Amino acid sequence: MTLLQFHAGFAWVVVATNAAAGVWALVGYYRPRWRTGALWWATGVAQATMVVEVCGGVSLVAIEEFEVAPFHTLYGFSGLAAIGIIYSYRDQVRREHLWLLYGLGGLFMMGLALRGLSVSAIPLPPGP
Repeated sequence: MTLLQFHAGFAWVVVATNAAAGVWALVGYYRPRWRTGALWWATGVAQATMVVEVCGGVSLVAIEEFEVAPFHTLYGFSGLAAIGIIYSYRDQVRREHLWLLYGLGGLFMMGLALRGLSVSAIPLPPGP
């Protein structure tokens, strides 16, 4: 498997994990019994997939000299920024709204990944 194939396929892992963690957190906001420690592990894994995906994309551009649409990189780096922003707000929201923050944040990150896919699903090969 090439790095390009990994990057293109793993994007769907980013979409799925962030969607699942986001929906789980939103359900937890309304149904307290869904508020388990496993939710935070799943959220961490989902956010880590975004980091892995962006690192793979950066490697494609830096090492293999692929060219991508400018907005594709914007959405990738916005996903990294979203992780930091969501984390920084966790102490500023009421405890009962924490699940809402992470639920909407997970769905937002899923949306960034989908938007990145729609702009440039597969990077262009290096130019001549």
